[in-house]
Amino acid sequence: MSDIETFYDVMRRQGITRRSFMKFCSLTAAALGLGPSFVPQIAEAMETKPRTPVVWVHGLECTCCSESFIRSAHPLAKDVVLSMISLDYDDTLMAAAGHAAEAAFEETIEKYKGNYILAVEGNPPLNEDGMFCITGGKPFVEKLRHAAEGAKAIISWGACASYGCVQAAAPNPTQATPVHKVITDKPIIKVPGCPPIAEVMTGVITYMLTFDRMPELDRQGRPAMFYSQRIHDKCYRRPHFDAGQFVEHWDDENARKGYCLYKMGCKGPTTYNACSTVRWNGGVSFPIQSGHGCIGCSEDGFWDQGSFYDRLTTIKQFGIEATADKIGWTATGLVGAAVAAHAAVSVLKRAQKKNEEA
Repeated sequence: MSDIETFYDVMRRQGITRRSFMKFCSLTAAALGLGPSFVPQIAEAMETKPRTPVVWVHGLECTCCSESFIRSAHPLAKDVVLSMISLDYDDTLMAAAGHAAEAAFEETIEKYKGNYILAVEGNPPLNEDGMFCITGGKPFVEKLRHAAEGAKAIISWGACASYGCVQAAAPNPTQATPVHKVITDKPIIKVPGCPPIAEVMTGVITYMLTFDRMPELDRQGRPAMFYSQRIHDKCYRRPHFDAGQFVEHWDDENARKGYCLYKMGCKGPTTYNACSTVRWNGGVSFPIQSGHGCIGCSEDGFWDQGSFYDRLTTIKQFGIEATADKIGWTATGLVGAAVAAHAAVSVLKRAQKKNEEA
């Protein structure tokens, strides 16, 4: 891969100063949750390692992962695509089409065999020999297997590639199947979500380019740096959950006060993702902050878990027998009792005062 420029070579050719380059490395370290001591290591990797070729293929999906990816702010998607990696094939983003695009696909996987990353958006349908998804005149499952043969690692973008998503929801007539159930002999990183957060996607790529290895994964194959905590753990509405303060109906007074959305079906307590910390649209907001509960889109089979507005689990965090419903009623009773006690004390004080004056 000596004929591929390094990230630093590209930035210098574009007139970027050394000072700006080091600032970029510092921001990259912060985006990955790494301390300042890692900045020199990131800089060295950007200066010396050739840009990694990436082949990005699309199966059954809605392109929401690509839409999310191009909106990354730290780092910018243009820096990732044009400078950090060598995106040699992506039929959605590339200028070439038809035979020219497929020729580029074949050239890349042959030229960089064993050295490229295969990014997969969507999943292959297996029913009727894969004929429900055709790309380049062939079933997508064939293209996926062909591309996976020479890949050094695979990234499964989004819930579609990671778990199957809506295509694999019951009754799944096309037999849509997650990537890891088709490709079983390659290391696979799952980056679930519908879609994943933009900075999570670029963060995974940046980590792999910087350290030349896969990030630490959880037991489901997701990057632990982004999927090790529940949304509930860092949600700004968590204090209301702990206090038994819940939205009971959409747009009620409790909703206007920003109370917890658990009773409205929020799946934050059972969903592992970085939404409540990294957030969306450059850190502006996330669904719960916008007034809608988490739908659990980064968890396996979320389309088959019932309505987005049903509470699927009984969370017991207030004591062995206490639930959100019980604690809510208890809190209401305690408030009522406190008000009554305050009123009684006030009456007694007024009566005592009158007796003293008399």
